[in-house]
Amino acid sequence: MTAELLHSSIPGVKLEHATAMTDNPVKLVRPKRHGDARGWFTETYNRDTFAALGISCVFVQDNHSLSGPAFTLRGLHFQAPPRAQDKLVRCIRGRIFDVAVDVRRGSPTYGRWVGAELSAENGDQLFIPVGFAHGFVTLEPDCEVTYKCSDTYAPDADGGLSWDDPDIAVDWPLPPGRTPELSAKDGRQPSLVGFDSPFPYDGRPLGPLA
Repeated sequence: MTAELLHSSIPGVKLEHATAMTDNPVKLVRPKRHGDARGWFTETYNRDTFAALGISCVFVQDNHSLSGPAFTLRGLHFQAPPRAQDKLVRCIRGRIFDVAVDVRRGSPTYGRWVGAELSAENGDQLFIPVGFAHGFVTLEPDCEVTYKCSDTYAPDADGGLSWDDPDIAVDWPLPPGRTPELSAKDGRQPSLVGFDSPFPYDGRPLGPLA
């Protein structure tokens, strides 16, 4: 992973060598791969290992998406309490830029974001806890993304924010002048201004991913 695709709106930090940090609510996890002449094997989820990283939620639903065109953007999404979701995201085909935005009311990092490239090649995963909006943009055609959720889908609790909200200002890695491929729903998500967040602050500010 290059530093250019490991970004943040947290000022004064240099993001390069990413690791899972137990004191940061959003975590970049790099499962170890064991290789030989046949290929490699990796453990993508282990309850005890993840608990040691500060990820102790119980996952109850797995999702899988395919995005055909390059620069397809999905987000920014969340599910409101009492049906809020922790998510563990990985890309199993292609490359994506994955983003988490702090939307916890009263947080000193409210509206700030972090993002990282996830790919089939690097095997990295991003853990996005309750209280953060999530989105990603694909960086090449035919990307497949899977993610684990700590609650099942609840349409009545579904929410979102605009992908290009200037108050959030995610630095999406789009070509100059390129508008991403969006669903009609994501093209009309509301802005952060006037957003009445249903998520309380838990005392852990958003930090860098490295």
